[in-house]
Amino acid sequence: QVRLVESGGGLVQAGGSLRLSCVASGSILSINTMAWYRQTPGKQRELVAAFSSGARPSYADSVKGRFTISRDNAKNTVYLQMNSLKPEDTAAYYCNADLFVDTRRIPYNYWGQGTQVTVSS
Repeated sequence: QVRLVESGGGLVQAGGSLRLSCVASGSILSINTMAWYRQTPGKQRELVAAFSSGARPSYADSVKGRFTISRDNAKNTVYLQMNSLKPEDTAAYYCNADLFVDTRRIPYNYWGQGTQVTVSS
């Protein structure tokens, strides 16, 4: 059973910083892609940042220059460092991963349960 567990959300003032973490646990052979999405009520979930093996990180235009995604493959963990936070960054943040769990090398997609980030003005 593979699980993604996020942590690090909370309440912060505008201009502040938060660091989100997502740990993948279970029977994992390797990681293809790990990413962060966010969602506000009534809106579609949107991609914030993604980090695929062998590729450079990618970011939504709205967070470029403020957010940084990083991975620690040895710990099956992805991080999202969020600086210069704005009230419009307020959302539930979800970890997403494409993982190889067996020797067939077919990636399976998993979601975490989400962590709330609230930025006050």
